Amino acid sequence: MVYNGKYKKYFNNLGFEKIFPADILTKRERVERTLNHQPVDRVALLDQLSYNQEIISHYTGKSVNGFNYNTEDIGHVIRKTLDICFPLVNPLGTEQVIDEDGFVRQNDNWTSWHVSRPFNDVEGARRWLSAKVEKIKKEKFDEEKERKEYHKQMQEMQSKVGETVIMNFSWTGFCSVYDSMGLELFTYFYLDYPDEMTEFMELSTRREIMRVNAVADRELSPVILIPEDFATKQGPIFSPEFLKKQLFPYVKMLTDAWHNHGIKVIYHSDGNYKKVIPDLIQCGVDGFYCLEPNCGMDIVELKNTWPDMVWAGGVDGVELMERGTPEDVRKEIRRHIMCTDAYKTGGMFVGTSSEVNPPIKPENFRAMVEAVGEIFNPDF
Repeated sequence: MVYNGKYKKYFNNLGFEKIFPADILTKRERVERTLNHQPVDRVALLDQLSYNQEIISHYTGKSVNGFNYNTEDIGHVIRKTLDICFPLVNPLGTEQVIDEDGFVRQNDNWTSWHVSRPFNDVEGARRWLSAKVEKIKKEKFDEEKERKEYHKQMQEMQSKVGETVIMNFSWTGFCSVYDSMGLELFTYFYLDYPDEMTEFMELSTRREIMRVNAVADRELSPVILIPEDFATKQGPIFSPEFLKKQLFPYVKMLTDAWHNHGIKVIYHSDGNYKKVIPDLIQCGVDGFYCLEPNCGMDIVELKNTWPDMVWAGGVDGVELMERGTPEDVRKEIRRHIMCTDAYKTGGMFVGTSSEVNPPIKPENFRAMVEAVGEIFNPDF
């Protein structure tokens, strides 16, 4: 095992879990070697399995009606199918919820959306953001509390997913602003009050860096995800000038903070963000997740163009995984692995281009997993 120090006893108790009988490396070793661009026995599997009730039923053998399953069930499936996963999420239910700021959201078990906001004009949006800024300024930071809560969360999840590595999240706060305001209102807000957006980004990112310095522990996980969406199918939503002022500097600050603790950083955005990959590389990120081929983000092209980066989540989650056949899936997995030499070079995780959402067929998910197990490194 590769775990040391204070968590050694905890992880050693889990044993050596294999997805395939021919596995040579532990899951952690395979993930580490992938992140470090080293040869692996086979390519590692990464995904989010919290949302697909049919797959939960398929692997647990339980009868699942709707979303009546829990994180124990999700963890059971993860142990059998993934080398690295995202945090486990219970079904959200179907209620409308109101948060402390007055936003009303409609839950639908695996997704949610805004029903209403506590403002409907630029001045209301400004007051809301100003209140958030003041709250950050006044809020006392309890380093010990943050560390204990994060480590408890990670260890509880680890007990459910076995040896599977967990890739948790870290945010600058960028998405939270324009998502909360809505893109149209945010555009008008930013035209009038750009400095207030900058102030929020400075405070929010520095607050997150304080959290990073309190909780980061490479023994818990060697990698973190920064999920900040900014693109559509056609390209970035925002101008290059805007991104260079309001996003990239803060991604770099946050990335540097995680790197100071020896932890790799993967960046996530939906859509086609190919134009700004060089800018994100300049921010110091180690790789990218959520590569939608229907948006022009082909993982084979991307990995071969930027071989020093880590690439993850390039299996089309809609046309292929929802509507294709198992043989279609196997063919695509073979293309990903063989056309990149990923088992020889590391630097690639096989996974869907978003999450394993409810419409994805269980037989196609199983085909994706099994196809990875059909291609082992003959020289390892």
